[in-house]
Amino acid sequence: MKKGIHPEDYRPVVFKDMSNGDMFLTRSTCKTKETVEFEGETYPVVKVEISSSSHPFYTGKTKLVDTAGRVDKFLSRYGRAKKK
Repeated sequence: MKKGIHPEDYRPVVFKDMSNGDMFLTRSTCKTKETVEFEGETYPVVKVEISSSSHPFYTGKTKLVDTAGRVDKFLSRYGRAKKK
């Protein structure tokens, strides 16, 4: 790998999926003030609403779970489209 191509603050960061609590460690320059204990070490944490562990495309689930309930509200109001 070439030397000096990464920013100075490129460091290990934990990303936490808030919908299911999964965490994964990667390197990033994201700014954060919060930290979390992960695999015996303390790392900065970035909280995300959805990740590959909870996204319907990656999990195979057909129902989208959102925090505001907008999808369920739409489906209950207008129902599913019927094919002719």
